Amino acid sequence: MPGTPPSRFVYLGPEGTFTEAALRTLPAAERGIRTPARSVPEALEAVRAGDADAALVPLENSVGGAVPVTLDELVTGSPLVITREVVIPVEFVLAARELTPLASIRTVAAHPQASAQCRNWLLAHLPDAVVVDVLSNAAAAISAAAGEHDAALCAPIGVPRNKLTVLADKVADHADAVTRFALLSRPGPVGEPTGDDVTSLAVSIRRDQVGALLAVLTELSVRGINLSRIESRPTGEQLGTYFFFLDCTGHVAETRMGEALQGLRRICAEVRFLGSYPRHQQVHEEPAPGVPGLTDADFADSAAWLARLRAGDAH
Repeated sequence: MPGTPPSRFVYLGPEGTFTEAALRTLPAAERGIRTPARSVPEALEAVRAGDADAALVPLENSVGGAVPVTLDELVTGSPLVITREVVIPVEFVLAARELTPLASIRTVAAHPQASAQCRNWLLAHLPDAVVVDVLSNAAAAISAAAGEHDAALCAPIGVPRNKLTVLADKVADHADAVTRFALLSRPGPVGEPTGDDVTSLAVSIRRDQVGALLAVLTELSVRGINLSRIESRPTGEQLGTYFFFLDCTGHVAETRMGEALQGLRRICAEVRFLGSYPRHQQVHEEPAPGVPGLTDADFADSAAWLARLRAGDAH
């Protein structure tokens, strides 16, 4: 991140959730001030108002999909940009005040998303237990620690904080489930390309323009820019009008991404730049091979060739 690194962080609270665990993977956040917010809009408004330098909020889950409130907030209010992404595994634990046989558990506190992601495990191991909805994973851990419920589905970070005992770990139905978080700041100078970056955009297309979405995708594909995610959300203005959220491989400082953005600016009703930032590295992940004719070297060669033509060299 260019300039002075952030030291005041706000995140979707409360304490003891996956969002806090994700934030604490960032060295600057571990050293800095961390403040929980009651909602995504509250977290982002703290950054817009200058009360915090950056906010970490959930962007998407590999099981549940995109987080609508985050997407909606990114296209309303003054602009914010993503400067980092954090991806962590979603590994729920079943915890209680003390070691307890599973057969004796009658009530389990859980956030609705947690119980949905652990549904089959609960049916198999706690078929007679009643799952009680609570407001967060942290609230589930607190209620179990207080003895209000026999056990809780919670994030691992909530176990030591509430002096709980783990009865079962990795209880989610999808062992490889992850959540992607975005660190958002006020706009500023964009960092240098790393060679493995993501550029996020939100674009709206004219309602009466035939083939508008195809035109958007063409601006990217003809320049060899891979589209890794596309998500639509209604603009809220009238039925049939949408923002499309795009994650593209590449960086705004690179020539072909710059050309694509200029093209999108010409054909879209609105383009909101949401940031260029390093892609989160997955374990054992191999870089995608370049497509012949669409590699950086190919673009550089063609640009040099055009420059020679304009200079009078026909070779």
